[in-house]
Amino acid sequence: MRVSAIGCTAVTASLLVALAACGGREAAAPSTAASGSGSGECQGQQTTGITDTSIKLGGIYPLSGPASAYGDIPKGIKAYFDYINAEKNGIGGRKVEFVVRDDGYQPPKAVEEARRLVEQEQVFALFQTLGTPSTTATWDYTNQQKVPQVFVATGASKWGSDTAHPWTIGWQPNYISEARVYAQYLKQERPDAKVAVLYQNDDFGKDLLGGFKKAIEGSKITVAAEQSYEVSDPSVDPQMRNLAGSKADVLLNITTPKFGSQALAADAKNTSWNPLHIVNNVAASITVLKPVGFPNVQGVVSSTYYKDPNDPKWKDDPEMMLYYAKMKQYAPDADPTVPYHTFGWAVASSFHKAMEAAKCPTREGLRDAMRALQNVQVDMLLPGVTLNTAADDGFPIESMQLMKFQGERWELFGDVIDTRKEFGPLTN
Repeated sequence: MRVSAIGCTAVTASLLVALAACGGREAAAPSTAASGSGSGECQGQQTTGITDTSIKLGGIYPLSGPASAYGDIPKGIKAYFDYINAEKNGIGGRKVEFVVRDDGYQPPKAVEEARRLVEQEQVFALFQTLGTPSTTATWDYTNQQKVPQVFVATGASKWGSDTAHPWTIGWQPNYISEARVYAQYLKQERPDAKVAVLYQNDDFGKDLLGGFKKAIEGSKITVAAEQSYEVSDPSVDPQMRNLAGSKADVLLNITTPKFGSQALAADAKNTSWNPLHIVNNVAASITVLKPVGFPNVQGVVSSTYYKDPNDPKWKDDPEMMLYYAKMKQYAPDADPTVPYHTFGWAVASSFHKAMEAAKCPTREGLRDAMRALQNVQVDMLLPGVTLNTAADDGFPIESMQLMKFQGERWELFGDVIDTRKEFGPLTN
């Protein structure tokens, strides 16, 4: 039976019995806190949202609004958790419950939903809050509450470099690392490139653009024009017309899905301007390109770090075969060829590995585990891409591979680029 949220939030230190009923530290059976590396080490740590048989997670996504294309991600996550619950007895014998909330890509709504998940739903951890603005709005709260905010769905560099928020960590390659990959590509292929940039006017867009500018320092590559847009804008057509006037020979498209489609369509319509079009990873899904028409996006360049369900290269790959089978079984209404579903599967598998690595099945145990990932293999990631973190390194993935759109799908080219090795440690 679920205890009311009002009862839980009104608890004081003197009401220990009520605290136990609300799922506080005393709520878990001693065996839960004691399992792992020893009862002494785990004693007194937070076990809200986790028992010997269950673990409750909360996710916040824009299921509606301008970034609603990302609503496919939790479908892949839920399919993975449904699969391991039914066939693998969950994670360490704990069945996973995944509660998803919609923030419409609005930071104030994200804060509201984070509080609801922590204080009313009593989740063990926030697993995935999507978007740089939403995560920025919530991470002070989650860290004050000492609730793990695991593998947030945004590549902002601050998730890994900030030391004041140890309970929050990213997952995907950060935007500065991604920018380095594009800069390296242009240095090799177009060393005199003049680049026009379309970017979202928030921490996400500024992070990638700033990383790109820094990565081209000392080269002959220049940024010839910049245009920003707001997520509330109806269209980026005016910005694209202004960028076309620069006559730049490269367009760097730093957008979320809705605006990514618009920019690609505007580029295709303008026959007098034919730049090399680089679209950032978060807007590179087939669902972004398809409405534009595949003939209109030939030769577009991007980068990735996980396997594309549309690439025949992975047809006989055991993890991809498992993914297709379990998506059909546990998410029959979802199209498994949509890469955002694959992203969800990959990040859920990564959470599985991190939770298994926790010395204590507690919030503190998960916090520590996600900062101590060493060469962790996740089968849906590209070969050569592994999870690696340390106490002072909160960037799990810093390797990517370039890809070009050919025919009706992305084709990988070149080698996996480990930006740690190629560019050195990331600094802001």
